[in-house]
Amino acid sequence: MKVKDCMCQDVCCVKPDTKVNEIAKLMSENHIGCIPVCDNNNCICGILTDRDILLRTVACNKDINTTTASDIMSTNVCTCKEDEDMTNAESKMANNQIRRLPVCDEQNHVIGILTLGDLAQNDIGLGRTEVCDTISNICDCNNHKNDQ
Repeated sequence: MKVKDCMCQDVCCVKPDTKVNEIAKLMSENHIGCIPVCDNNNCICGILTDRDILLRTVACNKDINTTTASDIMSTNVCTCKEDEDMTNAESKMANNQIRRLPVCDEQNHVIGILTLGDLAQNDIGLGRTEVCDTISNICDCNNHKNDQ
């Protein structure tokens, strides 16, 4: 099974200068917990989660009206391609302990996102044992690496 068979194609993205309060509203309106950050060429340059907003803004007493995506985003973004085999994408998610994996085209433009929910919804096609192992590795608190 390929990533394109499982990923969500409806992805919201923001620019690095987008204010945190706008990002939080966008997350709330779209019922999402993660937003890729794209530069002026629409290439991924970072990623922001609801947890990033909480820990890197609210908990640090930063002003959500002036703090921008670039101030708090993670910049070492792990991505995959839509034609990549799902086993490779699952391995990336498990090895890097990330819950959301942006899917990019050859120009590094975000075209989708693969989430834990996508894995769970496709567990029969992917193999339930493999999906359970991937989720277990992602959620292993003893080996915490990234919240993406």
